Amino acid sequence: MTQVLSPDEIATAAALLRDGACVAFPTETVYGLGADATDDAAVAGIFAAKDRPRFNPLIVHVPDAKSAWRLVDPTPEARKLAQAHWPGPLSLVLPLKADTGLSDLVTAGLGTLAVRVPAHPLAVALLRLVGRPVAAPSANPSGKISPTTAAHVTEALAGRIAAVLDGGACDVGLESSIFGGNPMALLRPGGVTLDDAEVALGRPVTTAAHSGTQPLAPGQLASHYAPEAAIKLDVTRRESVPHLGFGPGPADINLSERANLTEAATCLFAALRDMDALAAQAGASYFTVSPIPSEGLGLAIRDRLTRAAAPRL
Repeated sequence: MTQVLSPDEIATAAALLRDGACVAFPTETVYGLGADATDDAAVAGIFAAKDRPRFNPLIVHVPDAKSAWRLVDPTPEARKLAQAHWPGPLSLVLPLKADTGLSDLVTAGLGTLAVRVPAHPLAVALLRLVGRPVAAPSANPSGKISPTTAAHVTEALAGRIAAVLDGGACDVGLESSIFGGNPMALLRPGGVTLDDAEVALGRPVTTAAHSGTQPLAPGQLASHYAPEAAIKLDVTRRESVPHLGFGPGPADINLSERANLTEAATCLFAALRDMDALAAQAGASYFTVSPIPSEGLGLAIRDRLTRAAAPRL
């Protein structure tokens, strides 16, 4: 049975994590499915609960940059990004230090580790209570829509994990941006935009191309974030199926009638869940989505929609 814990029960959540259980908890991006990153059996529990392929590496969450630098070797550019955007929706893929005590399952055999310092106060308090690095991918079955509320977690993972720490709805609504390499490049778009990174680094930042079957960072699988219904993107004329809008115009659900990308990012995953339900009610095999601009947070929104619309694995 999966417990739903209130913020006042954070000590219970921390004790469960220290004892090797899997516990979902809120961050400012999405809910993460946490486990002690130094415990092989606990980390294996993440992969089992999510049905996640073991070649897909995990992000390790820590309460501050000092804790992160104990696990990885930061480049000067990594330090600049961390100074500008930690705590926050930024993950950094950096060379793994020797003798960290982390489970090999966390890195999927790579010589690098993705680390993040979340901004959600409940997440930071939990990490400090646990006193160990916590591996935490999104708390959903692998390839499915990411959760932005505790209810989303229990709908998908009830009975598979020990508990969910309920911290309300997530503010950002999209997973963290991931940067890596030397010089730093964008591996996955998210809450920190390319413009944000360019300001922090004082130079243009490129997007790193990924090819092959082995992801170099979380969130790089071609099919991800998928509802049950198929998705047709960049639709400007209504079809006889449910429609997810952006900006003015008729829609069954609208990500932002004001065409505000921040608002759209916050509600994207919840909207995909609702659109999936509408498609099922209508007997439709797919739903349509309005065009989203590829600028700012729009790059991350389009990334999630493109992966959600990709052929299913």
